[in-house]
Amino acid sequence: MNDICDTALAGKKIILGVTGSIAAYKAAYLASSMVQKGADVHVVMTESATKLVGPATFWSLTSNPVITDMFEPPTERKIVHVSLPESADLMLIAPASANMIAKLAHGLADDMLSTMALVAKCPIVIAPAMNSNMYSNPLVVANIDRLRNYNRIILEPESGMLACGNEGIGRLVDTGFILRKVEEILTGTHRDYFGVRVMVTAGPTREPIDPVRYITNRSSGKMGYAIAERAARRGAYVVLVSGPTEIPPPDGVELISVDTVHEMHEAVLSRIDEVNLVISAAAPADFTPSRVSGSKIKKKSGGLQIDLEQTPDILREVGERKGGRVVVGFAAETENHLDYAEEKLEAKNLDLIVANDVSFGSDTFGSDTNEATLISRGGDVVRLPRMSKGELADRILDYVQKRFKEELR
Repeated sequence: MNDICDTALAGKKIILGVTGSIAAYKAAYLASSMVQKGADVHVVMTESATKLVGPATFWSLTSNPVITDMFEPPTERKIVHVSLPESADLMLIAPASANMIAKLAHGLADDMLSTMALVAKCPIVIAPAMNSNMYSNPLVVANIDRLRNYNRIILEPESGMLACGNEGIGRLVDTGFILRKVEEILTGTHRDYFGVRVMVTAGPTREPIDPVRYITNRSSGKMGYAIAERAARRGAYVVLVSGPTEIPPPDGVELISVDTVHEMHEAVLSRIDEVNLVISAAAPADFTPSRVSGSKIKKKSGGLQIDLEQTPDILREVGERKGGRVVVGFAAETENHLDYAEEKLEAKNLDLIVANDVSFGSDTFGSDTNEATLISRGGDVVRLPRMSKGELADRILDYVQKRFKEELR
């Protein structure tokens, strides 16, 4: 605890609202983590939440009284549902049930938590958690959109195994991600991508020839990882689908590791319906061996012939299923790179393409810098000088935010 004064949460008063979602137990970790970082945490529980986690748990973690009853007599000469939210730096409701989301969206105030939310002038962060059918119900979707329109910050749930035994979207987003977003809000960090769900593909693929050999390319994955890191830093929930690289995954990013084009194809299409923005920076192989030997192919005279077949065109399929989402591609070419990029933009139904010259001597693959041209469906052509891949990632995100802001909502 000797370094808590150096954290973004030190001295901040935070209201942690806990509702009747099965994920309520995860709120105990959030409370403990925020206290360890120096925050003054006040927990407000709905009646349903108390059936899942005892208030004494939060009292022991925060050393503050836990508020559960709308009509509990105050211990001081203060009206707690007014004084506490008026003095709070941030209100975090995690997990937020469908019922609580509906109350917040329509200004209802029939318990202490919903009442405080009407009084609070501080940022309100809402992390939903519920059954996937509930989460996708049009009424819930409309309520969440309504909250966004009132500048509530929504940390959308993850996909995975749910308490009911089904698999789908609805799990409380990773608690580490929630903590990071709380810190960013309190420090005023640029967060123009809050509420946006982004999928980034990165790196090469490896197409096996036999158990020890494969076909690959020179992509390092650095550009895709830089985009994933900057998007997460700016508030997005990021799913990073990555081929094999030597790069550690960025903090707060959901990593899906793949090896082959077919694995990347399956991973991308299985998650495409969950995101607002796809940025395809990966370099999946265009061809794969039509037959993979089950044992190491021995060296022999006469050479070796490998028959290749085309792999699935992942980006084309994403473009075909684009719907209302924004899709950004990359074009790495050794000649006429701008012409080929424009052709790819149209052929694959993209909104924006990043054109790279990867001819010999261009120093694009594997380096920490890049020089690119942005070409949009609307005809914009933005030539960017050589810069770090991190800076280029921000420039791409800046352009997408400016040009496609309505589509990202």
